[in-house]
Amino acid sequence: MDRWPDEPRVYQRPPTELDRTVTPEWLYEWIDTGCVPADEIAAIRAPAPALNARSWITNGRTDAVRLRRLYDRGHTIRLGNLQRVMPYLAGLSRSIQQETCYSNYVHAFLTPGREQGLRHHWDQQMAVIVQIAGVKRWELWPPVVEAPMREHLESFRVWKDSYLEEWRDAGPAMVIDLEPGQSMLLPRGWVHNPFNAADQPSLHLTFAIRERTPYWISEKLVGGVIEDADFRRLLLPGDIHGDALPGIVAETRDALVAHLQSLDTHKLAGALRSLARTELEYTT
Repeated sequence: MDRWPDEPRVYQRPPTELDRTVTPEWLYEWIDTGCVPADEIAAIRAPAPALNARSWITNGRTDAVRLRRLYDRGHTIRLGNLQRVMPYLAGLSRSIQQETCYSNYVHAFLTPGREQGLRHHWDQQMAVIVQIAGVKRWELWPPVVEAPMREHLESFRVWKDSYLEEWRDAGPAMVIDLEPGQSMLLPRGWVHNPFNAADQPSLHLTFAIRERTPYWISEKLVGGVIEDADFRRLLLPGDIHGDALPGIVAETRDALVAHLQSLDTHKLAGALRSLARTELEYTT
C-alpha cells in the first residue's frame, strides 16, 4: 500500500471465488433474461459510436432479444456498475475500498470473436482488468496528458487527431494478450486500444479504482465552511454586478484562509480516513 504502479503490469492469479462466481454463463444468462438494468448497458462496435439506448429497450425495460441480437451482430456489450446490482460484487467492491480507501465500480465487457468495442482512449482512474474467458489484446501507449481525473483531461474532451497518427506511426509501447486467470493493472492516463483478436468470445471485468488526490482533501477542507454562517450570507445582485465584487472576493479568500488555518488537522485526518473507507462516489 505504500507503492503504486505507474505502468501496466500483468499478474497470474490462482482460481479464486471471483472466477467461480462471475462466469460467462452467469452473465450470458443475465443478458438473455433481460434482467440487466437498461440504463447500465452500452453497445459498441468499432469504428461506429456507441448505440442509442433505444436499440435494446422496449417499454422502458431491457429487451433481451434485441440485446442478444446486437451481441450476435458483433457489438461489445458493456454491463455497467455491477456493484450496484449484484450483492457478491457489491461486497467485493466494498472490500477493495476498505483495504485501499479508494471507492470503485465494476463493469463487465463481453466482446464477440474478432470484434472490437472501444478504440483508443485513456481513463481517469486506474483499472484492474480481470480476464474471465477468451483472450483480449491490449495495445498500450504511455500517457499524453498528466494525471487525468474526473472531467479534467478526459480523452474525448482534449482529443487531437494527431494523437492517433502518432500512435499508429510509432506502434504500441506494449502489446498484452490477456488470458483467463490473468489480471492487468492499467494506470490512469495510459492509452489503450483493446480488441478481441481470437475467434472465441472474450469476457473481462474492469474494476475502476478512484484514487484519492490532494484535490479530494481540498474539497473536504473547503466544504467545511458551510458550517460558518458568514459563508452562507446573501450576496445581492448588486454585489455581483457592481464594483464591490473584487473586495468581496478578497474578504472571502482571507476568511477561507483563516478557516483553514484554524482546523485541527489530526481530527480532520481521522474524519477523512473514515470517509475514504465508506464514501460512495457514483460518478460513472
